[in-house]
Amino acid sequence: MASVIANMSMSLDGFVADPSDSVDLLFGWYFTGSVPVPTADERLTFQLSDASAKHMRKVQESVGAVICGRRLFDVAGGWGGRHPMGVPAFVVTHEAPRDWNRPDAPITFVTDGVASAVAKAKATAGDKTVAIASADITRQCLDEGLVDAIQVDLVPVLMGEGIRFFDKLSKMPVTLDDPDVVAGTGVLHLYYPVLK
Repeated sequence: MASVIANMSMSLDGFVADPSDSVDLLFGWYFTGSVPVPTADERLTFQLSDASAKHMRKVQESVGAVICGRRLFDVAGGWGGRHPMGVPAFVVTHEAPRDWNRPDAPITFVTDGVASAVAKAKATAGDKTVAIASADITRQCLDEGLVDAIQVDLVPVLMGEGIRFFDKLSKMPVTLDDPDVVAGTGVLHLYYPVLK
């Protein structure tokens, strides 16, 4: 059965986006190296350091589905109908967009909560992982005990304000095991198993 991993790029002071939802300061590490790593979006190829490239390829091979929230879906313009990871995406929302005209896209709108989204994503992912790529959905899944690991791409910047990765958790503390650490250029990749 698939494991559920919350993953985002985060500033040293805990933010995953600035107040206007921009991630420019946090995504620079995707282009700090000389190793090309293609994405499922043929228009986008990362240029990573050797260490980050090995890490990213491992992530790309392991992910079988992605869960996010409606705000991220809207900010990303629905990724043009296909998530950059190239896997089915499950968008948690109160209401599916009425103007979504891509019924053949591998994007499912889940209107009955995060537990349902996790169950659907796990069924789709099989023995691969389910990646949560949203701060609010991560919070909800942590509160419901649905997260198996947290992966943080820690970026050496202090943003001071914006959207926090771990904000307003109601079930505290969440205890983590010692991390696996990969040092890239402009980023530190941290993988923490959640102790249950």
